[in-house]
Amino acid sequence: MSHYRSNLRDIRFDLFELLGRDDVYGSAPFADFTPDAADTVLDEAERYATNKLALSFSDVDRAAVAFDAATHSVRLPQDYRASAADYLSSGWLDLDLPEELSGQAVPPTLRWCVTELMLGANAAIPQGLNVIPQVVRLLHQEGTESQRRLAELITEHQWMVTMVLTEPDAGSDVGAVRTRALPRPDGTWHLEGVKRFITYGDHDLTDNIVHMVLARPVGVDGAGGPGTAGLSLFVVPKFHFDPKTGELGERNGVYATGLEHKLGITGSPTCEVTFGGEHPAVGWLLGDRHAGIQQMFEIIKHVRMLVGVKAMATLSTGYLNAREYALNRVQGLPLVRTDAAPGAVPIIDHPDVRRSLMTQKAYAEGMRALILYAASQQDRIEISRAQGTLDTEADACHQLLLPVIKGFCSETAWRILGQESLQTFGGSGYLEDYPLEQYVRDTKVDTLYEGTTGIQGLDLFSRKIVRDRGAALERLLVDMDKTADDGNDTFATERALLRAGIDAVRDMCTLLTDRWGTTDHKDRRPLAAQDTTRLLLQIGNLVCGWLLLRSAQIAEERTTTTAAADRDFYLGKAATGRWFARHVIATIPAELVSMQHTSSDLVELPHTAF
Repeated sequence: MSHYRSNLRDIRFDLFELLGRDDVYGSAPFADFTPDAADTVLDEAERYATNKLALSFSDVDRAAVAFDAATHSVRLPQDYRASAADYLSSGWLDLDLPEELSGQAVPPTLRWCVTELMLGANAAIPQGLNVIPQVVRLLHQEGTESQRRLAELITEHQWMVTMVLTEPDAGSDVGAVRTRALPRPDGTWHLEGVKRFITYGDHDLTDNIVHMVLARPVGVDGAGGPGTAGLSLFVVPKFHFDPKTGELGERNGVYATGLEHKLGITGSPTCEVTFGGEHPAVGWLLGDRHAGIQQMFEIIKHVRMLVGVKAMATLSTGYLNAREYALNRVQGLPLVRTDAAPGAVPIIDHPDVRRSLMTQKAYAEGMRALILYAASQQDRIEISRAQGTLDTEADACHQLLLPVIKGFCSETAWRILGQESLQTFGGSGYLEDYPLEQYVRDTKVDTLYEGTTGIQGLDLFSRKIVRDRGAALERLLVDMDKTADDGNDTFATERALLRAGIDAVRDMCTLLTDRWGTTDHKDRRPLAAQDTTRLLLQIGNLVCGWLLLRSAQIAEERTTTTAAADRDFYLGKAATGRWFARHVIATIPAELVSMQHTSSDLVELPHTAF
């Protein structure tokens, strides 16, 4: 039986009732994807995720990945390899390919819904494979003619790709990368160095692996300087290949030299990879310019959103498993005994269990709404590009929300899965009999890779807020103002709480901006930097609460007109919006008070005082 519990009903609510995607689907450039066609895609994706991809979930976790140091090779467990190969050939990855290669333009909102279903079912497999279309897209957009052909070969032969950034002494500080790239007379480059934490760095799933490697050019005018600006992006295959047919040739000089042993996502091979040594690691500069960090960030931005979706998807199935357990687990007498409940009751009848379930439900549904709201900005961007322009406001909003999605969703999902979802099962949740313990282990990494939460907080504040003087955030807050200030008395309390939360976040940004100062006065920046992660988390709470309240307003109207079969769904949506406003948004002003008391005492403490 599948562990995975999807929530298609909530996905459809967000798409068509909250975000109005039925006005976008079926119109250029998404003419092939009408609302009915999107419904069919969702049904088929849910069926595949639940009935096929999810079945190897626990086997993938418990069977060991094997590393042979003598041959520098990694072997995947049989069940993992079979499931991953099936997913690779299933066609679901084609939804993310460029239209020029796939023949279809799929709305980003729909693509992210499908991605949620796949990640919730068995994250270890799609979290690596879903990078393939992004590398294909980058090669197609930035590459030379032969590299655009490589993009086609990757899809035709189902080759794997990797993102190769991190080094043993250059983790979060990408600018400290030391891997070198030496130019050769034939136009190729020889790479030398060691990389770490490379997902799918080696394996026996595909015939070839195309590594996208950040390295520092040597002896080239205008390239290879210090910091991230001196990095270039190189295409380095595991095997050389015929550029026309894709027929494999000799082994290239890139080898797995270690395999990491991890807390979670254990089926996905994470490797140390060495370039050069006995044989040169031959690579090619991506395109014709040295713009490595800029090019790589086209993939990183996608992967950061992918991480947030993975976290949300895992919390969603964790919550739905917990709800199912709470409905069926009979334990304990009710606080108030009645003739209708004279004996033990399902634990969902206990008030604290209900509080816990609502906490899980609200955050899972709030984060889904946050992600799809950001994806709707991507819809706007693609529509504008099809018309030969760029929707700059949508682009700025999307950029603003990316660190929130990555940081807020990963931190919140990890916390709620452990504090609430697993807790619902009591001691049984600690056992391998239920999927919760694996959910908790698999989700922790989301707060770490592709930039830790602290880095996301600094990125949000210093790049997304300070650089544009808060314009993108203010436009978002103005939209929230409309929800807070307009409406009937039904949600008067909740709208007042939203108003207080909006005002508090505005004041937080003003406070931190004043502390951050100008480029000529940086001495107080450590004071501001103590609270940038907290700002990120509160913006996440606020956006989720706003979207949940909007959902509650829609649901309240539907409860009096909808069929009985759907009435409880809408009652739940209305209750969720109320609960989140009263118990989460209500706490945001207190966070402002705490930030106002932040002092320089902490940064002035000597190391030995810790």
